[in-house]
Amino acid sequence: MYRTYLFGSPSIIACSPAFIKFVLQSSDLFSQRWPSAALFGQNSLVVVDGKPHSRLRSYVSNSINRPDALRKITKMVQPHIVSSLRSWAEKGRVKGLDEARKITFENICNIFVSFKPGPLLDMMDQYFSGVLGGVRAQPLNIPGTAYYRALQCRKNLMAIFRKELEKRKQSGTTSEDKNDLMEGLMRMRDEEGKLLSDEEVLDNIVTLVLGGYESTSHSIMWALYYLAKHPDVVHKIREESLALGKNGDFIKWEDLAQLKYTNKVVEETTRMANISAFVFRVVKKQATYQDPKNFEDPMNFNPDRWNEPPKHLEQDKGFVQATCLLEFNLPFFFIIWSRGYKWELMNPDANITYLPLPKPEDRLEIAFSRIWQTRDCFQ
Repeated sequence: MYRTYLFGSPSIIACSPAFIKFVLQSSDLFSQRWPSAALFGQNSLVVVDGKPHSRLRSYVSNSINRPDALRKITKMVQPHIVSSLRSWAEKGRVKGLDEARKITFENICNIFVSFKPGPLLDMMDQYFSGVLGGVRAQPLNIPGTAYYRALQCRKNLMAIFRKELEKRKQSGTTSEDKNDLMEGLMRMRDEEGKLLSDEEVLDNIVTLVLGGYESTSHSIMWALYYLAKHPDVVHKIREESLALGKNGDFIKWEDLAQLKYTNKVVEETTRMANISAFVFRVVKKQATYQDPKNFEDPMNFNPDRWNEPPKHLEQDKGFVQATCLLEFNLPFFFIIWSRGYKWELMNPDANITYLPLPKPEDRLEIAFSRIWQTRDCFQ
């Protein structure tokens, strides 16, 4: 723990698990606040605090975690994953991070707002990259700075989402066929029967795409990295998924609970990836997942450590819904990879760069190919 200045304010940086747990459990003493709050919006889940935060979180949770929504997501993402992985195999050599970002963004935009791949999505991808570039930058609203560009990109994204929202409202009724996150947020009512305002819907769509985009794509990249170094884990995933007896059929939502080992690999991947390097809190009153005290041999990738409940630390609630979506998507990648493909790291000892997020300096270049002899290639 030490004192410094961040974003123009006196700050304390703490790395002690015990202290972090204390901070995250003490909402009466510490409130969440990001220096770049304007990039998320004043009605965003990661900006509001207290009762408003609880209210918004219940809206988002109910919209994402409804069984019918989860079943639709399960059916939606798998065909797109299969078609994308076939294109990887045709290319032969790919940048794992770049490909993971592409497939993640397309899936998330389809899930959240039913946008399909095309010129609009390509433009939105550039805008979201611009916003992400300003999240941890000095908040200087001056032309030429990363923060200024991020604000302009967010303005363009809000215009796109607002146009879609207005189109749905003008239709006179919401569409049950879409059943996406925007539709869910527009329909959801709280205990008093109140709907979210337009600004609340739009701010949280932007926030959740931001959170889900980076966390999921980087976790997919790290999964490729660790599984390439642990073929025994890939073998166990394959055998567990084949034991379901699907014979080439896609996994159903109800099947996920049976994939005990695969879910341990998901937990281990998210632990090792550690996408959120830090979170922000503001002191209202005076007053990590890679610690040996919490995990034995913490820097080793070992899904079997999840055979027993770990000494969990508190989880930051700001991006909890994006994290849930991340953990929901990863098993599908693991199963399809293990059944139909093989890959090799081109630079297994590549140096790791850490800003803005950890990644191999070659963006995880891999040789990727199809296993033609496999019993199950998801034809």
